[in-house]
Amino acid sequence: MTIQQAAELTGLSVHTLRYYERIGLMDPIPRAKNGHRVYQEHDFEWIVLLAKLRSTGMPIVLMQRFADMMRLGDSGIPKRRKLLEDHQQKLIEQAQTIHQTLDILRDKIDYYRSWEEETQINRG
Repeated sequence: MTIQQAAELTGLSVHTLRYYERIGLMDPIPRAKNGHRVYQEHDFEWIVLLAKLRSTGMPIVLMQRFADMMRLGDSGIPKRRKLLEDHQQKLIEQAQTIHQTLDILRDKIDYYRSWEEETQINRG
């Protein structure tokens, strides 16, 4: 698949894909005789994972660490697992904060609706 196809399928821009390759998040992508990158299925799967990690707010530096650990093969698995567990815990804490904030917003919205209804009844 071409870089344009990879971008389209992953939702990342062509610029982002080139950037990820340049900073070592991705191994160099093989090129066709015309010099264009040719992405394989495993490249696509890796890009999808990178996009998901980034969408969760994982810093690029941690993504680079993760990519470096991937290159270690099986010996890097414990460190990769730990990095992902730490990130998962951070996401759980963020989700809890979001849920707490949503509860506060719901209470405020309910209060304002109640006030508006009460105000309309008194005017009507």
